[in-house]
Amino acid sequence: MNLNQIFTNQRTGNNPNTKASRTDFQRDFDRIIFSSAFRRLQNKTQVFPLPGSVFVHNRLTHSLEVSSVGRSLGSVMGEFIHDQYKNDLTEDAKSFYLHNLGNVIAAACLCHDVGNPAFGHSGEDAIASYFERNESDLKPKFNEKEWADLMNFEGNANAIRVLAQQQQGKDAGGIQLTFSTLASIAKYPCEAIAKKKGFIHRKKFGFFQNEKDIFLEIAKETNLISESEDPHIFKRHPFVWLVEAADDICYNIIDMEDAHRLGIVSTADCKNLFFELVKSETDDVQRIETKLNSISNENEQISYLRAKVINALINKSLEMYKQNFDKILEGNLDKALLDLYKTENTTLQDIESFSIEKIYNHKAVVEIENAGYNVMYELLDHFIPSILKHENERKSYDKKALKLLPQQFEYKDGTDYQKVLGVIDFVSGMTDNYATDLYRKIKGIDIGMTM
Repeated sequence: MNLNQIFTNQRTGNNPNTKASRTDFQRDFDRIIFSSAFRRLQNKTQVFPLPGSVFVHNRLTHSLEVSSVGRSLGSVMGEFIHDQYKNDLTEDAKSFYLHNLGNVIAAACLCHDVGNPAFGHSGEDAIASYFERNESDLKPKFNEKEWADLMNFEGNANAIRVLAQQQQGKDAGGIQLTFSTLASIAKYPCEAIAKKKGFIHRKKFGFFQNEKDIFLEIAKETNLISESEDPHIFKRHPFVWLVEAADDICYNIIDMEDAHRLGIVSTADCKNLFFELVKSETDDVQRIETKLNSISNENEQISYLRAKVINALINKSLEMYKQNFDKILEGNLDKALLDLYKTENTTLQDIESFSIEKIYNHKAVVEIENAGYNVMYELLDHFIPSILKHENERKSYDKKALKLLPQQFEYKDGTDYQKVLGVIDFVSGMTDNYATDLYRKIKGIDIGMTM
């Protein structure tokens, strides 16, 4: 890939560029901050149920922290590319890498989760499972590629839709981000029908059929390497690896800190795991140990070690990115940066294994996953059968159900596929509380006037 041709300030919606005190890529960050899709992340589960007495991370606070890490990664790598390849770069490219790559990665990190539904990954599973469990009735209504989208519903693909598609009655291009930012969140740049385990860029899929033309334009303007045209498969954009690394760093470490605050993980276990990783990546162990012993508050001890661990992982991610930069540009790297790190240092793998056993399978986490699965499934089942009926065939209960569907999600003149995507837009965009509240009302659990 040509480093001069993998970024652009062109936006969805084909709006002309305007002069402003901020760069186009800083404007991306600000547009995401002020978007309703980003704001709703404040009430979407990251891992743990959202308790009132102990503050743990939700999708919004997670995204803010990932963005902070991403900015660091992007800024350092921008300087590296500027210095190492300056003889090959145009003046515009030099300015971009030196001043704006950090802004692109920060913006991409900020919006990487906007397509994720409520209740964590169980929300994604519930949406995909709805179509699997109703395959005999629903599959004949869609073509092969559309059905693959629905059967494999994915938050990454949904993020492109949330950010870039035009809803009913709204402006073209969604929130109108640059193609550079959108390309940076496309971890799986392929159609759902091309998804295949064992290939990092095809583990899941990156765009719905409805947004295929938008994605092809993103791919063209950022010069993604095409692997296949039918189905469409692209190699990852070089910036994706930095966004992925920032996300991996945060969720691996922050989930552990949250578990400690909730009393799920002991201070001793958390300290030992964090300190082992820090020791393996620093020569200044004595100073860190002295500082740690001077802190008497257990939560603050863990916070201090968490900061050291994140700093160490940022440095390792940068090292891995630089070492594999040629492979990344060629589209030939087959492992995430932190997965490469795990092969040379097992301490992060120890943290991940411990988290799977003690955190992700904890009763409170499993309970919210089960509850979320049922809530999301039932909400889809309330709307989809009704939306797929012809208007003349809808009974009174169908009409009543669809009155709960906001106008911007009702594609009356669309295909069955577009109508179903409208329902998924509505349900996947819900916060945990709103989804639970609506579920309780339509099921008759809560009855009464509320505004």
